[in-house]
Amino acid sequence: MQKPEIIVTRAVPDAVAKALTDHFSVSLNLNDIPFSERELKQALESADGLICTVSDQITADIISSTERRASIISNFGVGVSNIDVNCCQKLGLVVTNTPNVLTHATAEIALFLILAVSRRTTYSETKLRNNCWKGFSIVEDLGVSLAGKTLGIVGMGRIGQATAEKVINSLGMKVVFFNRSPVKDLSFRAVQLDTLAEVLTCADVVSIHAPGGTKEPILKREHFAMMKKTAFLINTARGDVVDQRALINALKTSLISGAGLDVYLDEPKVPNELFLLDNVTLLPHIGSATCETREAMGMLAVNNLKAHFFDGNYPSRII
Repeated sequence: MQKPEIIVTRAVPDAVAKALTDHFSVSLNLNDIPFSERELKQALESADGLICTVSDQITADIISSTERRASIISNFGVGVSNIDVNCCQKLGLVVTNTPNVLTHATAEIALFLILAVSRRTTYSETKLRNNCWKGFSIVEDLGVSLAGKTLGIVGMGRIGQATAEKVINSLGMKVVFFNRSPVKDLSFRAVQLDTLAEVLTCADVVSIHAPGGTKEPILKREHFAMMKKTAFLINTARGDVVDQRALINALKTSLISGAGLDVYLDEPKVPNELFLLDNVTLLPHIGSATCETREAMGMLAVNNLKAHFFDGNYPSRII
């Protein structure tokens, strides 16, 4: 039997590439150059399935091609806001994702960003690298302590819960959270509040773990005005969950104290204004970037393809 043809839009770990070639006829992107819109459309027209990443924008125009051959999009990531899922559902195109396996890696990055912005490590390291450090000082380079402070989580899914547990156990913080539905049976103490505003007004650190793809950002200009002026914002979720322009203004006018960001609105573009701020720690979307996690994500993407073409037992099907 002829192997199904699969196109992979980005470079993947060697073990994942081998697993793919064992079961499929595969076209790998060894140069790791992102596909253009035209190339994404051609991929869906020429292959039986596609492995894409969260940076690949699979729009309705791409999906709706009358020449489309692919019957599955296996997304390398948890969120699928990069894919027009409604269009896929209407046209019978299967969409899968890779949840669970990146939970702790992403929570670790959230924890790192919380520490980095509260202790001003980016500012301090930059000063050191620029040979501007004058030696130990009692009154310079001061951050804030986190023990006993309140972490407010927006979106208490797997990653939100993992972040909360790590922060409670390692930093001694209290946790409150907002979630659209009730969250029960947590293995740690956290208080669910009724509204987003309640979380924002009482939290010393706000960490977002909500999925993207909404029509409007979750955090907008009016929400930054609700936060404490001493508060920090952490975003390891998606760039579109925060009004990026409103965030920049809040940082420039000291409406909030700082931010730790791993995601941006129009990746890989990052507003130059963020680079000029010393109260921000910036990372290049590395929440899941460990060797173990990326390999596990790839294997899950492969297993979803195997399920689609061979046995129907999808590990993580969206539609």
